Amino acid sequence: MKALSGIALIALSLTLAACGKNEEGAKPTGEPIAAVAAPAGTSWSETIDETPEGYFVMGNPNAKLKLVEYGSYTCSHCKDFSAEASEEIKKIVDTGKMSFEFRTFLRDPIDLTTALLARCGGKDVYYPLSEQFFANQSAMFEKVQGQEAAFKTVEQLPPAQRPAAIAQVAGLIEYAQQRGVSADQAKQCLADTKMAEKLAKGVEAATSQYQIQGTPSFLINGVLVDNVANWASLQPKLKDAGI
Repeated sequence: MKALSGIALIALSLTLAACGKNEEGAKPTGEPIAAVAAPAGTSWSETIDETPEGYFVMGNPNAKLKLVEYGSYTCSHCKDFSAEASEEIKKIVDTGKMSFEFRTFLRDPIDLTTALLARCGGKDVYYPLSEQFFANQSAMFEKVQGQEAAFKTVEQLPPAQRPAAIAQVAGLIEYAQQRGVSADQAKQCLADTKMAEKLAKGVEAATSQYQIQGTPSFLINGVLVDNVANWASLQPKLKDAGI
């Protein structure tokens, strides 16, 4: 599913850059990767670090295989991938062989709103919240259907106020509250225009560097994997890489 120009709603100039080459990472050799135990009293799937770009990486920071997903909270295929693969990915991450990083690929203003809320509880609950937002996708769409007038009103608001207004229409603030994010905390996160701009620039960089055109898309050690959009097609690639 292609990225939409609706990100302009947050008053960011998101111009897709010209095609560029994929970053060459350490290419998988296909040889089996040895398991690495997590530090005592911890598990790798609960070990989360924030990157300089503002993303969250799950797992062994020195894992030989690094899996990255570019996904969208409003993409139905990404919702399906989350349901099919989240637990399986955690099992692999717990071996210490692989780390996992979900990078938000913004497609529309609702996507941006959800991305800001998913980050709101901090790195340790980012992945559980993301899974729950994916699970809520259909219910969220049902709420926003038929509310065209409300969204037209949102467009007239100052940029910093738009995500909070969208979240209200879509029922996302209440949904986040039920999962431990207070209303005040949610509103503060939704007004964070610097983070919104950072996430939008990440989309621009991904489009330029990796030629990301649809979601979900996957990198294995910095190289875009062709023709993979679900767990059934990704799993054999991971096995071939030594998992």
